[in-house]
Amino acid sequence: MKKILVLNGPNLNLLGKREPELYGHVTLSELSEQWVELGAEKGVEVVCLQSNIEGELVDAIQEYGFDALGIVFNPGGYTHTSVAIRDAVAAVPAPVYEVHISHPEAREEFRKQSLIRPVCVASVSGLGTDGYAVALMGILKAV
Repeated sequence: MKKILVLNGPNLNLLGKREPELYGHVTLSELSEQWVELGAEKGVEVVCLQSNIEGELVDAIQEYGFDALGIVFNPGGYTHTSVAIRDAVAAVPAPVYEVHISHPEAREEFRKQSLIRPVCVASVSGLGTDGYAVALMGILKAV
């Protein structure tokens, strides 16, 4: 079965608890269930992973990025700081969609620069957690 990776970076394990006025009240595990169901409806396995560790995110991109239909990726704070993650995204043939729950460009100055975006096929931000579904549908439309 074809796979799509939904990959979440640091602090996204705190969804539903951390700044719910900004990030919402739904937990990452509840969202993951929705994404897996959406994939199953379309005949695709959705694999959901989260890590607070930069190297584990790089490992996941490398593991899935050569065979997956695509990667939906919220790099969290690494968006603005990680050349290693940027290089991993650039190295794999799977299309990567950068996703952010909030709209980083409307927040603090340091959040306005994404090192990841230039090597992604698309970026979705400011749609809350619905941005993940938009990215998933983008990948599914391409197959």
